[in-house]
Amino acid sequence: MNSGQAPGGEQAGPNEQYAGPDGQIAPVVTRAGQESTDTTQSGDCVRVSGVSVAHTPATRLWFGQVSNKPGYRSTPHHHGEAETGGYVLSGRGRIYFGANYGQWFDMTQGDWVFVPPFMPHVEANMSVTEDLVWLTTRTPENIVINLDEVDDSMLEGFRRG
Repeated sequence: MNSGQAPGGEQAGPNEQYAGPDGQIAPVVTRAGQESTDTTQSGDCVRVSGVSVAHTPATRLWFGQVSNKPGYRSTPHHHGEAETGGYVLSGRGRIYFGANYGQWFDMTQGDWVFVPPFMPHVEANMSVTEDLVWLTTRTPENIVINLDEVDDSMLEGFRRG
């Protein structure tokens, strides 16, 4: 018997909240092109939701794709109480943080990042020719609190495309 599954394949545990209109509890697939773009954006950082409270029965998870066009960045923001994890699919990113966004980490394809709750940061595409694309997940939902804009000159090494 698999963990979380009762004999005969039926669900074990209280999952009724995830039942569809027909009463069946089943995975929910968001097809390519049907993702939600009804998310909070931060400047030129575009978030597309694949799993969220907006279009699935999820109640404690947001999972989506984030992209920055070449040479563009987010506005300063934080994600409130949410813990955030990211995985770089392609491109060259930099996450600025700390006093006056004077600290940073560079990331490339295959890198993972964790951003603690309430941490102000800026996500930047460091390439002026290629998109930066990453997967992001956070709990409990896609909380985005935009902060006051900063001039590009404050972000060491960043230049627009």
